[in-house]
Amino acid sequence: HMEEKRRHKRISANLQLNVSSLFKQDNIRISNINAPITVVNVSKSGIGFKSACVLPVDYYFNAALCLGSDDELLYCVVKIIRCQPIEDSNEYSYGCEFVGMPDMLMYIFDEFEERQSHIS
Repeated sequence: HMEEKRRHKRISANLQLNVSSLFKQDNIRISNINAPITVVNVSKSGIGFKSACVLPVDYYFNAALCLGSDDELLYCVVKIIRCQPIEDSNEYSYGCEFVGMPDMLMYIFDEFEERQSHIS
């Protein structure tokens, strides 16, 4: 049987975003920053999520990512690269990419994907 091989496995996770002060960013008002975020997928190339918060594209955020059931939080910087309103809802679908992905994160992803693949 043919298995669909994705470039990166999608995994379950929790995500919290804070506006990054590392980057000089225009003072755009970000609304609903505390709205819940639903992570749709996470891979080494980035994170897909949905939320009612209105986040500007090309903006940088400090992200705290919690993978699976682990209590360890991974701190990283992400950049919003796309945003689309979701039909019939007040939520938006976002895509963001990791900025300067640390090797440590890569290692954790490899380990995490390894564990996930045993589950499924």
